[in-house]
Amino acid sequence: MRPLAERGLTYDAVGATRPGQWIWADHPAGFRAHERTVLLGHGQACWDDASADVLAWAVKTRSGFTVEPPGVATGADRCWLVARVGPFSVREPIKVIAVVDRPDRRGLAYGTLDGHPISGEEAFIVRRDASGAVWLDLRSLTAPGRGWWRPAFPLVLVAQRFYRRRYARALRA
Repeated sequence: MRPLAERGLTYDAVGATRPGQWIWADHPAGFRAHERTVLLGHGQACWDDASADVLAWAVKTRSGFTVEPPGVATGADRCWLVARVGPFSVREPIKVIAVVDRPDRRGLAYGTLDGHPISGEEAFIVRRDASGAVWLDLRSLTAPGRGWWRPAFPLVLVAQRFYRRRYARALRA
């Protein structure tokens, strides 16, 4: 298995999920764009918990993934996301593309590296508005993976829909 440091990004539109922007309107051609916004709650305590959790990979870990190496911070350049399905596991190599850490917006975006089942980018952003409402924005750009993953793309899309439902619930109190 090739080390993470030797794996390249599988797409050219790096940063296209625009995690630092409130509005995401421009999507590169050739990708399936998905965005969902979920109300997490209201108030300072909700913001404190959700904004810390999103930067600690909680959207992924509470949805059934592990992050390797364990305890890796969002500032780490590359890591593995591992999904377990029964006795099988799928190791997804990724690179953190952006970390947003502002008083009203926190989150991260990561891109896929060679060997990932899909090609593209995903972003998880927690934001709060002037009323004190706290929201989770889920954004993704998806295209077929490379190599032997390409023919499995329809099955990968089914799994992606399953996990997106879990992501939407991951940070709710």
